Amino acid sequence: MSLPHSLADLGFKVTGRVHRAVLQLSGGRVGGTVAGMPVVELRTTGRTSGQQRSTTLTAPVADESRVVLVASKGGADRDPDWYRNLVASPEVEVIIAGRRRLMRARTASPQEKAELWPRVLAANPGYGGYQRKTQREIPLIICEPR
Repeated sequence: MSLPHSLADLGFKVTGRVHRAVLQLSGGRVGGTVAGMPVVELRTTGRTSGQQRSTTLTAPVADESRVVLVASKGGADRDPDWYRNLVASPEVEVIIAGRRRLMRARTASPQEKAELWPRVLAANPGYGGYQRKTQREIPLIICEPR
């Protein structure tokens, strides 16, 4: 049985806020990885409000040159708000293990996604299930230093 999107969204938001608070209080030392992937706090600018927005995600690919995020929203039929925000305003802040990085985000090209998708699935096979669950093409986002 699946929850209606509004209840599922609420669950994601509450869980994300608790996880973000633990990360902030511990300086990234507690809860810094999930399923072997680094946890990322992504800060975007709201596309309509202009206010700073924050969300907690995992990064299946992360190194000094880039951080790759998956706009899966659990396989929902619409893109997550954080993704829509960064498309409108690609200047983002990424925090991993307490380290802040100013980055520019962009949607991976089809060729880049084809190259990265096997690495994403190797990090978390669940992303494949999310893609099968939805009609939309789940975007990969590449964040690179400004």
